[in-house]
Amino acid sequence: MTSSPHVIAAIDVGTNSIHMVIARTTLDGFEVITREKVAARLGEGGGDMKKLSEPAMDRGIQALRHMRRIADVHKATVFAVATSAVREASNANLFVRRALSEADIEVEVISGVEEARLIHLGVLQALPLQEKRSLLIDIGGGSTEVVVFEHVNELFARSLKLGAVRLTNRFFADDSRSSASDNACRRFIRSTVEPIRREVLKLKYDIAVVSSGTAETIARMAHLLHSKEIPRNVNGLTFTSEDLHEVARITELASTVEERRQLAGMDDGRADIILAGILILEELADTLGIEVFTYCDYALREGVLLDASRRLAPEIDKDLRNVAITSARKLASRCDDDLSHALNLARLSCNLFDELSGSFEIEPYHRLYLELAAVLANVGLVVSHGRHHLHSYYIIRHSDLVGLTDHEIELVAQIARYHRKSEPKNSHPAFASLNDDDQHLVTLLSGILRIAVGLDRTQDGRVSKLTISTKRERLTIQAASETGSDLELNIFAANERSSVLAEVLGHQVVIEPVN
Repeated sequence: MTSSPHVIAAIDVGTNSIHMVIARTTLDGFEVITREKVAARLGEGGGDMKKLSEPAMDRGIQALRHMRRIADVHKATVFAVATSAVREASNANLFVRRALSEADIEVEVISGVEEARLIHLGVLQALPLQEKRSLLIDIGGGSTEVVVFEHVNELFARSLKLGAVRLTNRFFADDSRSSASDNACRRFIRSTVEPIRREVLKLKYDIAVVSSGTAETIARMAHLLHSKEIPRNVNGLTFTSEDLHEVARITELASTVEERRQLAGMDDGRADIILAGILILEELADTLGIEVFTYCDYALREGVLLDASRRLAPEIDKDLRNVAITSARKLASRCDDDLSHALNLARLSCNLFDELSGSFEIEPYHRLYLELAAVLANVGLVVSHGRHHLHSYYIIRHSDLVGLTDHEIELVAQIARYHRKSEPKNSHPAFASLNDDDQHLVTLLSGILRIAVGLDRTQDGRVSKLTISTKRERLTIQAASETGSDLELNIFAANERSSVLAEVLGHQVVIEPVN
């Protein structure tokens, strides 16, 4: 099935609901075509979300099949991410496999840090926050993300295991609530929030933003405390901490779910979990000293949408690349005592990638994976030298690289792992677990990186520029030095490392100096 690269369906597989937004990309963002939401309740009946129940999984797959049909009508390229309910489930892989085989949707399970970044990215599209230091709180079904940021720069990001569905399952199961259960829930929230209090307060902020369906319901209820009508557009709606406390009081007085459904501004489908959500926000307000909240209508799915549009057209916006590279450099600076060599590898690798892309079919957004792998190739040196490529894989694989999905981190880790020693092969379990396309990608990019390693054999950046030429089945890479330095050792080392790229491209590869 052929999908238009200019129409994207972004799907957020959440703990409470599965949301989809379909939009057409533009030079400065996107135009929404349609939205869809299904309350699949993946987090229900899972024993504190340790395992997805079979009925919940069936509901999720049915919702994804429905969304796949809608996406196909619009010829949209689908990008789907899953958050805490799937992230924490022991049978997450089964759900991901079923989503692919039964709904034809590849679901990426993202970390809490990446979830926070994408929510932040979405919020930036809906509110004028460029000149402000902002505190963002997103209350989901399974987790609450807390971010302090200035425009695209994140100063603090944390994912807390506090969610409206999670806490309802734990403290208010079967619609049973009392002052004792309310107090127990509050104590649990307070103890979970306390470790972030000092750091957030130290950073300070100009505006507190809340997003998600829980926040929207609270914003509507708070607005109706003072007005008879809800505005048609609730984005940007504000409410005070006093309003929030009053909403909490009113909600706690409603002793059953049915009574809560009758409250002004209540979302019928959220009445059974809203109390837990309100208590989370109330405790955050008290702990972090928040006096006024601003509701934002955009969140994770809009962040996925913008993130996806940048991957399909990386020339439009460089923020995605910037946050990923910044994150990689921070990790490299902690683990690699020769960062300049790593940056030279990245420069040479990207130079060769750009040259090759003119003669071979290479996806533009794969350049970022190569650049990240080059920056991080030697982080394993912090453990030992002899097998540092293997240690680099482990360190990258278990890092929270900002701007990447879990699967993309795996690809970057494997590209870095194969920068030296053994070439990629199916006898290596991690490589064997990749599909054919990903195996080809890892082999291609690691082949480029291996040549870059050779070209900086002297580790002083003396190779300044690379150009290529092709003739029949021969690929010639010419290396130049602006300083006129001797390149004999570098070129010898690069030729010694050229076999992987030669095999994947089906060309003889020769590296030589510029004549």
